[in-house]
Amino acid sequence: MGKGQKLYKRAKAIIPGGTQLLSKRPELHLPDYWPSYYSKAKGCEVWDLDGKKYIDMSYMGIGACVLGYADQDVNKAVKLAIDRGNASTLNSPQELELADLLLSLHPWAKMVRFACGGGEVMSIAIRIARAKAGKDKVLFCGYHGWHDWYLASNLADDKALDGHLLPGLDPKGVPRALKGTAVPFRYNDTKEFLRLIDKYKDEVGVVVMEPLRNFSPKKDFLETIRKVTKKLGIILVFDEVSYGFRLICGGAHLALKIEPDIAAFSKALGNGYPIAAVIGRREIMDVAQDSFISSTNWTNNVGLTAAIATITKFKKNNVARHLMATGKAILDGWVMLAKKHKLKIHTSGMYPIVHFDFEYKDPLALKTLFTQMMLEEGFLATNAFYASYAHKDSHVKKYLKATDKVFGQIAALIEKGNPEQYLKGKVSHAGFRRLA
Repeated sequence: MGKGQKLYKRAKAIIPGGTQLLSKRPELHLPDYWPSYYSKAKGCEVWDLDGKKYIDMSYMGIGACVLGYADQDVNKAVKLAIDRGNASTLNSPQELELADLLLSLHPWAKMVRFACGGGEVMSIAIRIARAKAGKDKVLFCGYHGWHDWYLASNLADDKALDGHLLPGLDPKGVPRALKGTAVPFRYNDTKEFLRLIDKYKDEVGVVVMEPLRNFSPKKDFLETIRKVTKKLGIILVFDEVSYGFRLICGGAHLALKIEPDIAAFSKALGNGYPIAAVIGRREIMDVAQDSFISSTNWTNNVGLTAAIATITKFKKNNVARHLMATGKAILDGWVMLAKKHKLKIHTSGMYPIVHFDFEYKDPLALKTLFTQMMLEEGFLATNAFYASYAHKDSHVKKYLKATDKVFGQIAALIEKGNPEQYLKGKVSHAGFRRLA
């Protein structure tokens, strides 16, 4: 057991859940053997506490570091901002500079507010949208964070069934009075959306969704939602936290040619620095002044400066094109190598963010085995890949060479039967669940 694993055992005793971000829990990857902590990260390489170097071909900071770790241009701008002072009684002029930059990329929007993270910026977006609509009920599609407005969807009619909508997202601590204020619909299910609109049209004030996630929208899906929300005066909010600044410089909705009323960004916006933004139409965003939406750290200059530098580099280097090409190379590689070794896998995702799943009786055990074997080859790897500008052809070639070897080993173990016996530790957790 390395230093990182030992440190994590201690962390679980004094930090509820062990980490601040559920997606960074080692149990989701390789229980007891995932390195857990880093001493240095640069480009797409990460060093653990024992000094061992890995190439990160997994989540790249959970999708935040779209340019790569410790990008020199972003860091240079941030260091200057730190030297000037990250905070003051006065406001940072970078607020206006970043606002102008975001609005120039999204001409339909006229006003901007800032925050530090994705979950909170989505809560800001919902607060503003509800304030404008004057109605409480929200129809939503997809994952949008940890705040009460969203987890209220898991308050089932029967208390014993709380949590069944999204397994593991337990709404404990969420007031039961919020039951029925957030209602889900499935992506690309136009009929379900229209049925819910018909059922709740006098109550719904907001529709919130990711414009895309694991697959493209079907014909007329987004167009129908936009048409219906406009007709009924419902505020349409696009959650761009995950996909913003990946397909195109700005929101993914720009590529889809669908304009919302509000859009929210974080993750890639600041290349790992704490920054988030909500943009929207003037007549909607201006209503924020009628509510109370305010926080000291939303004015920090580091996040603002990082976002300006990130967007500037994104535009200058056509980063989106690189992300698309890199993700495609990885996805095509998985398919080719699975076919070579007669492995049954299912792939999904848009090129900047791609996934695969083993199609066997115990896919989670095989995913854990893949992570274990790839770690031994010097890669942080799972069944998902988030492309970054730091991933070059050399990294892709090394990764696919290792994947070729590991896929072959897994195929042989499946042939023998009971591949789970080759795991050094436990099978990884499936997703949101409490730590033992």
